[in-house]
Amino acid sequence: MQFNSLVFIVFAAAFFAMWPAVRTRRNSRWIAMVIASFVFYGWWDWRFLFLITASGLIDFFASLGIERFPRHKRLILVVSMLGNVGSLAVFKYLDFAIGTLNGSMRLLGADMQLPMAHLILPVGISFYTFQSMSYTIDVYRGELRATRNVFHFFAYLSLFPQLVAGPIIRARDLLPQLESAGPVTEHQRWEGLKLIVFGYFKKVVIADTLATAVNAAFAAPSPADSACYWWIIMVMFAFQIFCDFSGYSDIARGLAKWMGYEFPVNFDNPYTASSFREFWQRWNISLSTWFRDYVYIPLGGSRCGKRRAVVALWLTMLISGLWHGAAWTFVLWGALHAFYLSLERLTDWPRKLARLPAGRHLAPLAVFALTVVAWVLFRARTFDQAIAVFARMFNPAGVDYALAHKLIDNNAINVLLIIIGHQVAVHLGRTTELRWPERSRAGALFEPVAIAVVIVICVFMRAPSNTFIYFQF
Repeated sequence: MQFNSLVFIVFAAAFFAMWPAVRTRRNSRWIAMVIASFVFYGWWDWRFLFLITASGLIDFFASLGIERFPRHKRLILVVSMLGNVGSLAVFKYLDFAIGTLNGSMRLLGADMQLPMAHLILPVGISFYTFQSMSYTIDVYRGELRATRNVFHFFAYLSLFPQLVAGPIIRARDLLPQLESAGPVTEHQRWEGLKLIVFGYFKKVVIADTLATAVNAAFAAPSPADSACYWWIIMVMFAFQIFCDFSGYSDIARGLAKWMGYEFPVNFDNPYTASSFREFWQRWNISLSTWFRDYVYIPLGGSRCGKRRAVVALWLTMLISGLWHGAAWTFVLWGALHAFYLSLERLTDWPRKLARLPAGRHLAPLAVFALTVVAWVLFRARTFDQAIAVFARMFNPAGVDYALAHKLIDNNAINVLLIIIGHQVAVHLGRTTELRWPERSRAGALFEPVAIAVVIVICVFMRAPSNTFIYFQF
């Protein structure tokens, strides 16, 4: 069930009509949340409900076992991790591993080829698996008490607004909120409405409009021979994936506010970042901090010297790339960002550039351009296609403006120019320390009008519908 579908609108209307009747009764509230979330998730394929249930029960009982048998808590944690990582390995990476092995055997001249499994990838498996794992790890570390109520746990794990594409919520942040039966405030309702409306605007107007041109470019039999064309396409994709993913996160946060709960901000204008370290502090914040806390720091982080820190950084980014997709292009995307971050640590080039005249504006531009280059590996269907696109982008003789103008949809260009203008304004606001004035009477009147206008735009200017990009992860 997708947020940008009519069936979800009906589902959400039914849920929030029922919500006030069960919100104040603890067990009823949790059971209603689990049932609604299972209906939401099972709408794609009800069989995958068994998978999320099994994954959740492993961590629910593992956490109870860790507290009940502290002397064996490491073994219990290992069993829990094997269960979670094992499910990911089978459903997400089995065919990737078989394909890699078959390719290696062909290179060695062997005739034997293993058959592919062709398993369907469960929607959102990477998100809810990481969320479930963090719960058990926090209990193991003594940072969280295990809940004794299985519905309380599954209300946390399967809560439908963020179930299939995040943000990844920590149990220590959400479980206490689920205990509360406080009233939903008018401020939460209003802020939730704004998040939902502008989240839909990002998705159905901006991301889906840009997707038309981007999808056509990557679906062509061979890449168009124009550097200008491909740079524009990749800038389009950069904003497509940002608006697509951050739009989902905004809708999820808005729905949570309507339930009376608070989800953390997941995106903070990442394309205005002045360094790659800052970029990853602003992009998909819940996932970045997950990898920091559960992979990078346990590997040693920056506590064990520069060499160990660089190794931990590379391993973390490679795992992050593989998390995004079972393909070598994703691994190389993670490796390229690891290279960016390592070079930044060794040379401190963003800070040095910022000291030059106009450098504080050039540094974000350089970070954005290099991020756009890395997005090629993320978006390309194959490694060969990525290489072909790189060859066009960096061909100094391939500046064909006529081809770019002919092939790129004009409406997408207009949307792109508006977004770039907004990002420039945000960057200038940050660097000059401009702040919006305090909420005024005029502002209070303007907000409802602006929201009404955005709703009309979403209804009448929406592009052909596309699945949320991060559903595939």
